[in-house]
Amino acid sequence: MEHRTRVISPRNERRSKGLTGIAGEYYVAAELSRRGFIATITLRNTEGIDIMASRPDQCEMYFIQVKTNQTQSQRWILSKQSEKSPSGKYFYVFVSLKGDRDRPDFFIVPGTIVAKQIKKDHQRWLSAPGRDGSLHKDGSMRTFITKGDEYLDKWELLK
Repeated sequence: MEHRTRVISPRNERRSKGLTGIAGEYYVAAELSRRGFIATITLRNTEGIDIMASRPDQCEMYFIQVKTNQTQSQRWILSKQSEKSPSGKYFYVFVSLKGDRDRPDFFIVPGTIVAKQIKKDHQRWLSAPGRDGSLHKDGSMRTFITKGDEYLDKWELLK
């Protein structure tokens, strides 16, 4: 009986959103571990927190939400909940996956900045007329744009 092995070339193939998100979480956890943090990926029922991280010699805990894309875009889709200013050490790490052999880009942004920015940008969008001249309708989605390299690899924000 002949056994055939199916060879799948991941190059240029789009991963599902679920696999893309999981890959981003593992990349962030690995990068945090490499930088001396203890990083724990949470279960799916931990709303708004994908990774909890701390340094072995500190009692402070960082709460991290990971958003991942595979388009190298610097535009990130968030929910309306993200407008609420988080307390404590809450951060977003936006991960842009690139080629299979390339290191992803990591944008580390404090949650308070994300909340303030998406709220301001969304209010501006709501008050601006659409293509047909009518005002935009409110929805549950928000957009955050990482501008240039401002937050690229800013791991030092996690002090």
